[in-house]
Amino acid sequence: MIAVDCDGRYWRICPEHLSCAIIAFNDDEYARTRSDPAFAHDWAMGALFIEALQAPGPAAEGKCYCLKVPAVLGGAYAAANFGLIALEELISFSGHIARQVNDLPDGASVEFKPVR
Repeated sequence: MIAVDCDGRYWRICPEHLSCAIIAFNDDEYARTRSDPAFAHDWAMGALFIEALQAPGPAAEGKCYCLKVPAVLGGAYAAANFGLIALEELISFSGHIARQVNDLPDGASVEFKPVR
């Protein structure tokens, strides 16, 4: 997801990596970023998109594809790990998990416990 803040900065939110980073500081920089072939290829996720269309199927309005287990936590970019979720729920969940694991060293073990 790409969002623009009130200062005109463009942020790329990558739920699968539990990350959020500025990718451009204004409209002109964003236009250059979008026209960069490497960015365009990464953004399109062509082969993964086709695989997702076959696995969970087409996304309904308000839904988006996700990794059930984020890549940063060991989730695979594979059909068995693809799901559909409401965009707001994905961003909320990703932010919640990112805050909890932010200070853990690479390779640390994590355990998820459902909260009711």
